[in-house]
Amino acid sequence: MHTYSTLTKDLEKMGLKRNDTVLVHSSMKSIGDVDGRADTVLDVLSDYFKDDGLLALPTLTWSNVNAESPIYNVRLTPSVVGILPELFRQRPGVIRSLHPTHSIAALGKYADVLTEGHERFDSPCHRYSPWGRLAASGAKIIFIGASISSNTILHGVEEWAQATDVLSESHQQLVSIDYDGRSIPVPSRRHIGGHSSYYGKLENHFKTIGAYDTGVFGNAKCIILDAQKITSFVSRLIKRYPAAFTRQWNEEHPNFFQDYQDAKD
Repeated sequence: MHTYSTLTKDLEKMGLKRNDTVLVHSSMKSIGDVDGRADTVLDVLSDYFKDDGLLALPTLTWSNVNAESPIYNVRLTPSVVGILPELFRQRPGVIRSLHPTHSIAALGKYADVLTEGHERFDSPCHRYSPWGRLAASGAKIIFIGASISSNTILHGVEEWAQATDVLSESHQQLVSIDYDGRSIPVPSRRHIGGHSSYYGKLENHFKTIGAYDTGVFGNAKCIILDAQKITSFVSRLIKRYPAAFTRQWNEEHPNFFQDYQDAKD
């Protein structure tokens, strides 16, 4: 049985500092039996980072906010990416951004700065959205029992580097309801193409550039990525091969990611 104390020690063993900025992708099931269950896991993460650092979790709603169901309520609309983000967004002091499909919830120093203004952008992961701010801030991306294929920041890199077939041409007319109950129109383009199915092929490259580390949290195997290093690497890749994450490209070049050689500017 894992406890608050043992899980806190696991964070320390991974070399995480209390003043780090971290984005956590998670699978509660992978952690195993925890005294206090998901609430204890969130207590551990929150207490570790909230005073001197910044803790962020994705609270995505891409599958339950769309043209047919266009209303996103920051207080009420559930996340679709697991129990930990769903419970985290409801905790006192946590601030959730207002983008209707790709919100982030955050706690700690500058949580308000991180999440501010997400609804101003017509794409999920704009360069100046919370996703871009995390990438630029030196954040660590922690995958607790989750695959790096769930790395939403890479969707952002594809947007910023103008990869092929990343966003829909048309907009869905979505609406965000903020903490004060005000309705904000947010015309939104959608991610298309299933590009994330190829993100896992970058694992060896991330190891090579020193952006990849591992650890254990409870029973869960963890991967820790350096956000700045991976975004720089993937940006260079996309600028040379804009279609690299499309299905057609990978069918035509099945060994592309194994053979790819980085060329720094």
